[in-house]
Amino acid sequence: MMRRREFITLLGGAAAWPVAAHAQQPAMLVVGYLSALSAAQDNLAPLRRGLIESGFIEGRKIIFEPRFANNDYGRLPELAADLVRRKVDVIYTNGGVVPALAAKASTKSIPIVFAVGDDPIASGLVPSLSRPGGNATGVAFLSAELGPKRLALLRELVPRAMHFALLVNPNAPNTNSIVAGLSAAADSIGVRIEVFRASNIGEIDTAFADLTRKGPDGLVVGSSSMLNNRKVQLATLASHYRLPAIYYDRRVVEVGGLMSYGADIDDAIRQAGAYVGRILKGEKPADLPVTQATKFDLVINQTTAKSLGLTVPPTLLASADEVIE
Repeated sequence: MMRRREFITLLGGAAAWPVAAHAQQPAMLVVGYLSALSAAQDNLAPLRRGLIESGFIEGRKIIFEPRFANNDYGRLPELAADLVRRKVDVIYTNGGVVPALAAKASTKSIPIVFAVGDDPIASGLVPSLSRPGGNATGVAFLSAELGPKRLALLRELVPRAMHFALLVNPNAPNTNSIVAGLSAAADSIGVRIEVFRASNIGEIDTAFADLTRKGPDGLVVGSSSMLNNRKVQLATLASHYRLPAIYYDRRVVEVGGLMSYGADIDDAIRQAGAYVGRILKGEKPADLPVTQATKFDLVINQTTAKSLGLTVPPTLLASADEVIE
């Protein structure tokens, strides 16, 4: 027969097992996710891939603490401050330079990783690409620098075009660079470019109505988070006005836009995810240079080209990374 003292000792030990087992489990690292978009618009998959490359799988070593601004940029400072109060281990920002700046303004100690199309130096995120110095680093898409290339590709598709429109968001930090780059490129090939501005959904409709009255032969859409997020609206308006257009974001072409040329954004976010993993392992953002996107895609929607009565030159088709039939 078991003695009472032995029973109490055994019972006490059994009761302690779950506590001991729990104590041996490592604490989860928390990645704050600050996005200008909505949960439905956003895509965590590329970030997860980058983290997996660094040995971090969601639910095992890390968990996400997401905050979505639902395209209301005014909410970003409040959401960033909430992540700081949560004491997350690192903040990843998505949806352009504005959430990255909101995160940077909210903390000088929590590491920040961004993936932006704007110039990180000009926008005030870092003082240097090679030596970021502070608590922020990440990946730059080089969106403004690709504007002249997009103009050249559109001219190749519409070789007789002499008058182009450029649509930009006046509130985007890289707008001046985009306008300057496209103006110089237009001068160099002897064509005229006219700038139109839109900072919200309604202004996009107005800008399209205005620019089509001017009779351009083609449209270059500048890169900004606001414009990139209006992919269906842009593709629909260009189709309605039968206007050949080229975009930065391939997702516009996937929903009916004519052509895009830009960085592979998913690949850039994957690179940013790898940086998040390196920081979680102990590296400091100050020591991690801002990397530049290395993969660029030309995507052509052949169906849209045919609907506009355009024949895509064989040389342009051959250079495309993807042709949507």
